[in-house]
Amino acid sequence: MTTTPTAQLSAFVANLRFDDLPPEVVHQACRFLLDAVGCAIAARAEDPAKASHAMQLVAGFHANGPASVIGGAPSDPALAALANGILINATDYDDTHKRALIHVGSVVVPAALAVTEQAGGSGRDLITAMIAGYEVSTRVGMAVMPTHYRFWHSTATNGTFGAAAAASHAMGLDAAQTETALGHAATQAAGLNTFFETGADTKSIHPGKAGLNGILSARMAALGLSSPPDSLGHPKGYLAAFSADPQPKALTHGIGQEWEILENGFKYFPSILASHSPIGAALDIATRHAPPPEAITAVRVRTYATVKSHFSSTRVDTAMAARLSVPYCVAAALRDGQVTQAQFQPDRFRDSALRQLMNRVEIIADEDLTALYPEKFPARVSVHMQGGETYTAGLDYPKGDPHNPLSDAELLEKFRRNVADALPRQQIENLIQAIMTLPKAQDLQNIGALVRGVGVSEKTARTKG
Repeated sequence: MTTTPTAQLSAFVANLRFDDLPPEVVHQACRFLLDAVGCAIAARAEDPAKASHAMQLVAGFHANGPASVIGGAPSDPALAALANGILINATDYDDTHKRALIHVGSVVVPAALAVTEQAGGSGRDLITAMIAGYEVSTRVGMAVMPTHYRFWHSTATNGTFGAAAAASHAMGLDAAQTETALGHAATQAAGLNTFFETGADTKSIHPGKAGLNGILSARMAALGLSSPPDSLGHPKGYLAAFSADPQPKALTHGIGQEWEILENGFKYFPSILASHSPIGAALDIATRHAPPPEAITAVRVRTYATVKSHFSSTRVDTAMAARLSVPYCVAAALRDGQVTQAQFQPDRFRDSALRQLMNRVEIIADEDLTALYPEKFPARVSVHMQGGETYTAGLDYPKGDPHNPLSDAELLEKFRRNVADALPRQQIENLIQAIMTLPKAQDLQNIGALVRGVGVSEKTARTKG
């Protein structure tokens, strides 16, 4: 009898079937797969050093295997998940679940894809494994948030459970084996938030390592290696250890009826999600008032407390540090009137005038706005001018949030931008077609061939590097 939360989650994963999935859930899974692949391909142009390191990590193990590395040679599934997770998260453009604060796609998609390929599964098999991973990782995340985020990188920690769930489903493990896999995941989950000030590479390594650890967890369970029961709810288990205020009901509430993948959001800007409402408000001001940057005396961003404590650094020495800095993102929006990949290139974040404006941006933790978080990601931006004028704008749901969603057309536009430097037009359209019709695919050979056949022009790599 499934009585503990861990056992209930495990039974859900083991028993989930494609026919159980509502059409909108299947469609959303295809959208997130497309977005993840697009983000991974973009990494080769936007952060060629990190992309190269991901490939070198895999190559160094000299492991052959059936799993696709996006833009590389096939490898062992665990290593493919490591590389693809790094690539998907490399420019912080990947999907995010706002209550769990997980980049779910960068962990779950690589694990599900790699193990489904190894198992010779179909498009439906891949979708079902993905959704198992999305549902588990987000529920574990909600069960330990928000206090978890004080120290722990939710993508690295809670994402490990999603990767284990996706791999367990793709391998065909039963409920007892899946619970064992989640137990192994619980004892491997790790990843500190110490990178926020510097944008260190650990941020992108985390999802790759979580994907690898999830596959390892499922493999150990399949071999019969034991783990403690109820790893999540045990008095010395994951929730007790990783949260000051655990919410165990979040693990199973509405499971199989309420789909957290539908509460997952896409990113409209290639930066930390906490920056998106401030960016949106700043762009609104820039569009309506076009304030001359040199005449701006102060910019005040009132928002929820986590932005002040985690994302207010002005130590912007790398592209990732810029992506994690709300002051920088707001300054770029006001000065450039846009926030695209171009704003995170060295020539931009090293620009002296832009940095001077960044230093005039103040992040203020607002109690009333904090009370709205995480349902809303609220921000109120005020721009103060030399002449005494003050321009204001606010936003609660950034573009890409489920309450302010990306349409299919907008998502396709984002994907095409991400891959334009790496693929010829026809291959782009072939990849879109293959992913968006995934339920019809009898196997993953076509998608595997398409994602492995990714390149990037030497001109682009020199420019971005």
